[in-house]
Amino acid sequence: MSDLRRFFVSKITEPLIIDGEEFRHAVSVLRIRENDRIIVCDNSGYEYIGTVTSVNKKEMEISINEKRMSDTETKATVTLIAGYLKGDKTEFVVQKATELGVKKIVIFDSEFSSAYINDNKLSRLKKVAVEAAKQCGRSVFPQVTYAENFEKALNAGVNAKNKLFACEFAKENEVEILNLEGDTAIVVGSEGGFSLDESKLAKEKGYKTVFLGKRILRAETASIALCSIIIYSLGEFK
Repeated sequence: MSDLRRFFVSKITEPLIIDGEEFRHAVSVLRIRENDRIIVCDNSGYEYIGTVTSVNKKEMEISINEKRMSDTETKATVTLIAGYLKGDKTEFVVQKATELGVKKIVIFDSEFSSAYINDNKLSRLKKVAVEAAKQCGRSVFPQVTYAENFEKALNAGVNAKNKLFACEFAKENEVEILNLEGDTAIVVGSEGGFSLDESKLAKEKGYKTVFLGKRILRAETASIALCSIIIYSLGEFK
């Protein structure tokens, strides 16, 4: 059923009504019509297979035929805590992190940030996460939130079993990242990197530094590289 179009709704009802932006995209872009079968998700981890029973100018009605637990979500919760980047680089990070299976994305401004977020940009990032989740077949799209300072950003991952801090001046790994188990939080900076005070704060919060090699990585490269390594380490590519 991977070829069925996928939609997200806030709540599953019977019959199910899809309207608003999801409806317009379904009808105008995807050309969904009466009797087509689709997958509907409510961000609970379940997928609902349904049939379009009617379409009018404002909404379409879906009859739910089957409910099943998705097998596309990671067992452990991976949280990416990433500095906001210039241009559309943060959108790229959100898109690829979603495809890899990250469940929570926290965006922050750090001491050396050279770009700053606003409500419209945050709304755009949330939309990117939803669209990426549809494209890659997920039943849950990541929560995308903004932390107004670095300490609050770190607090978003403080309860994770593994707390990793990608610091550009780290010379070695303080944890073996290829042998991880359980929920994992990953912190990656903005283009300007981290200050010594931010590094100290991360250590006080229980984060362990990780070394990303001898070459200087762009912030977006570091985010996706580390997410990939962690997802692999947690067994999700097996």
